[in-house]
Amino acid sequence: MKRRPPSDATAKAETWLRDNGFDKLPVDLDLIAAFLDIEVKPLRQEKPGVSGMLLRHGDVFGIMFGTYVRSLGFQRFSIAHEIGHYLLEGHPEHLFPPGITSHSSQAGFVSADPFEMEADFFASGLLMPDGPFKAALRRSEEGLAGIETMAEKCVTSLTATAIAYARKTSVPAAIVVSTAGRIDYAFLSGSMQDFENLSWPRKGDALPEATISEALGASSADVASGKRVCEEVDLRRWLGGRRALKATEEALGLGSYGRVLTILTTDILPDEEDEEAGLEDSWTPRLRR
Repeated sequence: MKRRPPSDATAKAETWLRDNGFDKLPVDLDLIAAFLDIEVKPLRQEKPGVSGMLLRHGDVFGIMFGTYVRSLGFQRFSIAHEIGHYLLEGHPEHLFPPGITSHSSQAGFVSADPFEMEADFFASGLLMPDGPFKAALRRSEEGLAGIETMAEKCVTSLTATAIAYARKTSVPAAIVVSTAGRIDYAFLSGSMQDFENLSWPRKGDALPEATISEALGASSADVASGKRVCEEVDLRRWLGGRRALKATEEALGLGSYGRVLTILTTDILPDEEDEEAGLEDSWTPRLRR
């Protein structure tokens, strides 16, 4: 049987939260783990490694979360990812064939494995459920400021919050996460996807030349220090498209995570682009043949 898209796991997490009364921000993972009778402990490590582990001994499960990234938001996402492995249909059977008692994960939308992707989307839905998240977002700013506000409210990492923001905001927005000048992944909001002829940034592509994101990513010191920069940009430099669209590019170094988070937003809506195009066409002089 064909598997459903990994993003469907977000709705499964949100349904589980509502059904069990845990859909308040910030979502209490300690209560959820206790409710599921899962013991959660830190995995002491100083160097990059696994983000988390799901352990199984018979019918008893435990979770260990990585501490190499000293971010409570990332650690919570790692725990939620492992809870996803526990709750999602087919995951325990797939991850624990006979004789296997532990599974190591790399959470954070860095794995192409469909089970890991499902657990990532589940974690996003578990920590940032749609209804409460959108209600809080309507009272927040857009762009990086809004993402930071929501990350604080949800106790989530900036990258996880940025992905949820791109999936849930009503404004045209895109987020791009990159390492050393190469794109790791990108998400576009629904209204951003409504613009015509846009090209989705792809994993492994180089960042657009002469952008503030490219300059920031070229300096490991600036990334490590959490430097932030902002400027106006033609959206075509990032996403292509029919004609010039003025947008705001915000870029932030993610510290020890070693990555750059880029947020692109525009005040122009897709239907306004069509109106402007029509107006431009109506005023374009045409030569007689």
